Amino acid sequence: MQINKLSAQIVFAALITCAGCASAAADEYINDVRVGLYSVFYHTSADDISGPYVPPGANLNAENLETLYLGYVVHLPANFAVELAIGYPPLAKVKAQGPAELGSVPYDGEVISSARWISPTLLFEYNFLDASSTWRPYIGVGVNYTTFYDRDSTAAGNAASGGPTKLSLTASVGPAATAGVTYRISERWAAHASYSFSQVKTNLTADTDGIIRTTRISFGPQALVVSVGYSF
Repeated sequence: MQINKLSAQIVFAALITCAGCASAAADEYINDVRVGLYSVFYHTSADDISGPYVPPGANLNAENLETLYLGYVVHLPANFAVELAIGYPPLAKVKAQGPAELGSVPYDGEVISSARWISPTLLFEYNFLDASSTWRPYIGVGVNYTTFYDRDSTAAGNAASGGPTKLSLTASVGPAATAGVTYRISERWAAHASYSFSQVKTNLTADTDGIIRTTRISFGPQALVVSVGYSF
């Protein structure tokens, strides 16, 4: 909880600072709000699950998903900007990968767990060309914070584990990068498309009546974002 509060304070302070120092050109509005679609593609790699009664090669893989994208951008002098991007917390599902069965219980390809995540990303961006240009590409780097909640083991996961199982996932802080383009529709409206990368790593602990199994997961998410923005 302290990590969550500290991260929120850092993001809030960064945006307030940027808003205070922003001095946009006469033909550019300082603020953008954006709404669109997040398409998230996971490139999961994980250590084999370790613990009692776990055979070699038992692993997992996250399913791709889509969710609502929300963004707030503050424009700074000299074509720079700061973006706070966040998605509506989606239900992420994890499939088993490895042996066809654990004992007599089906394993490979079964959805064994699910969780929701909150994953704000703060990006420092550079916009090419003049603010009045119809097409305007941009690039950015920053930091991503991800925390997980509503962590559940499914019926298939419980069967593979040998009983009802509680899951915990540690929060993640890692680098992020983006590249995109803005299409100016009118003075205040624009369409945006971007492709982003971030590093999200977590330690998974599964507790089945005191029997502990663990693994280290790197989700490697990449996201295609298509959105519409309003400048003010």
